[in-house]
Amino acid sequence: MRRSGEATPGPAWHDGTVTAPLTPPHQPRPNDPWQAPPSGSHAVPGEQPDAAERRAELRQGGVIAAVLTVAGVVLGLLWLWLAPRVPLVSDDTAVFLKNSEGEEAMGADGTFVLLALAFGLVSAAAVFLFRRRGGIPLVAGLALGGLLGSLLAWGVGSWFGPTSDVVAHAKEAGKGVTFDAPLELHAVGAAILAWPIAAMIVHLGLTALFGPRDPEPEWEVPYGAPRAGTAFGPATGTAHEPEAGGGRPAHGQGPARP
Repeated sequence: MRRSGEATPGPAWHDGTVTAPLTPPHQPRPNDPWQAPPSGSHAVPGEQPDAAERRAELRQGGVIAAVLTVAGVVLGLLWLWLAPRVPLVSDDTAVFLKNSEGEEAMGADGTFVLLALAFGLVSAAAVFLFRRRGGIPLVAGLALGGLLGSLLAWGVGSWFGPTSDVVAHAKEAGKGVTFDAPLELHAVGAAILAWPIAAMIVHLGLTALFGPRDPEPEWEVPYGAPRAGTAFGPATGTAHEPEAGGGRPAHGQGPARP
C-alpha cells in the first residue's frame, strides 16, 4: 500500500523491455577433419594415371616377376647346400633309414621355408625402394615372381641333389654303405607359398608405414553457397531496443512526480 505523495516506480531495465544479445550460431573451424562437406558439393577427381603410365607399371611388374623367378635359382642352390641329408643304407634286399628317429627330412622342409621367408623379405624391401608409390602390377609381379621362384628353387634343389632313383643308388653304393636320400619337400604347399606370402605382407607393411599418402579430396562448393570459415551469418533474432523513457533512470535523477 503506497502512501499519498509517493512516486510510482517506473519499469526497470530487466522487466522485458530489453533482451540479452543472442549468441551467433556455431560455425565449425575450416580445418576440422570431421567437418561435413557443404551441401551440394562434390569431390573433385584427382589425377588419374594415363595409358603410358599404366603400360610402364605393367612393364615394371613383368621385370620384377622375371627377376624374382631367376632369383629362385639362388634359393635352390642355397637349399641344396644348407639342407640336412637323410642317410640311407641297403642290405641288398631293401633300403632302410640309417637313423629311424632322425629329423633330417623335416629339416629339409624347414630350411626351404626359412630361406623362402628371407627371400620374400629382401625382395619386398627391394621392390618398395625401387618404387615407393607401388601399384597393382608391381604387387602382382612380386607375388607371381615369388611363386615361380619357389617352384624353380624346388626343381633346382631336386635336380642337382642326390638322384631320385634310390634302388640304383643303393646298388652303386653297395651293401651296408650309407648314402643320401633324394632332396624332397614334404610340405609342398607351405614351402612354395612362403616366399610370395612373406613378400606381400612385408610390402604391405612398408607401404602403410613409409609409403606416400594420397592427397585429401578437394570439395567443390556450388556458386553462392557459404564457405567454411567465413564470417558469421545474420543472427536468428534481433535485440529489442528499449522504449523511450523505459530504461534505467540516470544516476541522480528520480522518477517524475505527479
